[in-house]
Amino acid sequence: MRLADSLLMEFDQEAQTTKRVLERIPDDRLAWRPHPKSFSLGQLALHIASGPGQIVAAVAQDTAEVPNFAQPEAKSRQEVLEAFSQSMASARASLKNMDDSRLLSEWTLTRNGKTLMSIPRIGFLRSILLNHTYHHRGQLSVYLRILDVPVPSIYGPSADENPFA
Repeated sequence: MRLADSLLMEFDQEAQTTKRVLERIPDDRLAWRPHPKSFSLGQLALHIASGPGQIVAAVAQDTAEVPNFAQPEAKSRQEVLEAFSQSMASARASLKNMDDSRLLSEWTLTRNGKTLMSIPRIGFLRSILLNHTYHHRGQLSVYLRILDVPVPSIYGPSADENPFA
C-alpha cells in the first residue's frame, strides 16, 4: 500500500465525522466566542473547513512561508460546508498524486526566509493535516455543547447521539 493511500483512508473517514460536526453549527451564533482570546464559532468552523486544502497546497511545495493566521468569520453554515467540500476535494486530489518518495522527502517551513522546521512531508501531514484538525474539531464540539447544540457522535456516543443504541 502506498503511504498516500494510508493517509487518504484516515482522511476520508475523519472527513465524514468532521462534516457531521460542521453541519451542527448554528447560523445565528457564528460571532459567538467562549472567551475574548478564542476564535469565534464562525472563525473556528471556517478554519477547520478550509484547512485541509491550504495545508496540502503548502506541502505540495518544497518550501512554504508561515501563513497569515488572521481567520475570517464565516457568514453562514452553508459557506462553511461549501468551503469544506472544496478544501477536501483539493487536498484529496493533491494527496492522491503524491508518491512515497515525495511524502518521505523533506519539506521546509520558513518565516521571513528563515527556516523554522524541515521535516518529511508525511510527518507534517500527520501532525497538521490530521491531528491539528482533530484538535480543532474537539474545540468545536465544546463550543456546540456550551451553546446547547446537540453534539454528534465522534469516536463513540455523545450525550446527544448514540450510534450503538
